[in-house]
Amino acid sequence: MQVGIDSFAAWDDNGLPPSERLRSLIEQIEYADQIGLDVFGIGEHHRMEFLDSAPAVILASAAARTKRIRLTSAVTVLSAADPVRVFQEFATLDLLSQGRAEMVVGRGSSIEAFPLFGFRLEDYDSLFEEKLDLLLKIRDNERVHWSGKYRPRLNGQGVYPRPLQNPLPIWIGVGGTPQSFVRAGLLGLPLMVAIIGGESHRFRPLIDLYREAGRQAGYSADQLKVGVHSLGYIAESTQEAVNDFFPGYARTMTEIGKERGWPKMTRASFDAQRSAQGALLVGDPDEVVEKIIRHSKVLGGISRITFMMNPASLPHAKLMRATKLIGTRVAPALREVDENYMEMGVV
Repeated sequence: MQVGIDSFAAWDDNGLPPSERLRSLIEQIEYADQIGLDVFGIGEHHRMEFLDSAPAVILASAAARTKRIRLTSAVTVLSAADPVRVFQEFATLDLLSQGRAEMVVGRGSSIEAFPLFGFRLEDYDSLFEEKLDLLLKIRDNERVHWSGKYRPRLNGQGVYPRPLQNPLPIWIGVGGTPQSFVRAGLLGLPLMVAIIGGESHRFRPLIDLYREAGRQAGYSADQLKVGVHSLGYIAESTQEAVNDFFPGYARTMTEIGKERGWPKMTRASFDAQRSAQGALLVGDPDEVVEKIIRHSKVLGGISRITFMMNPASLPHAKLMRATKLIGTRVAPALREVDENYMEMGVV
């Protein structure tokens, strides 16, 4: 199982200027690479609270200071983007990183990108479907013949540069829409599931839909990878992790809830999310490892887990300590479990 971290480059509540916040983020990615984490993802938002409106730029800066870690979007809001430019940006990142770039593409859970770039929210799904089709054609063909509703046609123009990896890895980022899971399966693309609340086992029927659609489309189990993006935080003790994470998490989720019609985040709800079946990965390293293993079994096996720590508005020093624990305690333990499964013939 690959282990990594995702970041939305959230605005710092501790008074750090934006330039220093981004510098600290690059430092965190560099450190994640040094301690052996597998992947680091940068989200995409177009609002004041975040500094990640240009994820490929942040990842390119990280590419120059890292050697091994894979660098990905988390996610690219493809519905509001030009697939040609997106491919060019990540192909360039792939060259700069010597073949370590990936994309996770999705429709986006925030809507601010649509009016900003002149798209109608009512076209939310059809925009994504058409643009994903074009992105995959560009990935597979140097010169592209394509026509659609939302973008001028391509009549054999070349799209450059070409990435070092062939093909450039493209994952589909999904929330809870069955059609999104089926679409990813029919295309044989790896799946990144955002499980940010509720109980993780609720996603098993959706993942089964994905795997069955992929199987019927002729793809192998190895091609149908499932990753999970989870809110989480690690500290030396569970009590420390809870004390660090809850105040900022409650504040952030309550604010988001005002936009989306969610109830106020309470301590009781937080504790329920931390339960054995709950989505939050907050605790000491051993507790979180056990929970990830449990989630993986419930979901039929996952190949990647990424931690999202931003909602807690934690200072940089605490993010770095958590990164160290994920890299030195959580990741090795999960890899050892993988090796034991292989020895027993369990896949």
